[in-house]
Amino acid sequence: MKSRIPDNYWKAIMENDAAFDNTFYYAVKTTGIFCRPSCKSRPPNKENVRIFNNTEQALLENFRPCKRCRPSGLRLPDEEWIQQVTEWIDANYSEPLTLNLIAESSHGSPYHLQRTFKRMKGMSPTEYIQQVRIDKAAYYLKTTNESVTNIGSAVGYPNTAYFVTLFKKRMKQTPSEYRKNHKGNQ
Repeated sequence: MKSRIPDNYWKAIMENDAAFDNTFYYAVKTTGIFCRPSCKSRPPNKENVRIFNNTEQALLENFRPCKRCRPSGLRLPDEEWIQQVTEWIDANYSEPLTLNLIAESSHGSPYHLQRTFKRMKGMSPTEYIQQVRIDKAAYYLKTTNESVTNIGSAVGYPNTAYFVTLFKKRMKQTPSEYRKNHKGNQ
């Protein structure tokens, strides 16, 4: 399907042109977030963009205001924002994740994300990612016969030695010991 975004609007989005702010807003279907044309977030794929004349239209379509450009001064409450970040991490934990990538995907600054996440969750985003990965690894060790190497890769740790070291630090036993002690105890 051919995009219905006027060329001058698309150019404004790609160039972060503040002259178009308050003329239109754009939402990205894959993130569920809407922005001003001047937003400095990562350029979206054109096929995922929807154009709105005002913020009310975007909100009625269940798009959330961007934390970075705060269209019309709207701001997502920290609790809701961190919940969305947590859900995004839960869905993407096996990918190579960095604070910058997470901040970019959630339309916030890395510094603000780090500080807010730690205040809301009691741990940093990196600590949360490690917790999710180790919990998933423990589940796979209990419920599958996959090798430790394959499980490490599946949860986002392609370096087996690093995975084993981190798992042992968190779980107080190696993945093999954990499997032996917990296999079949779902």
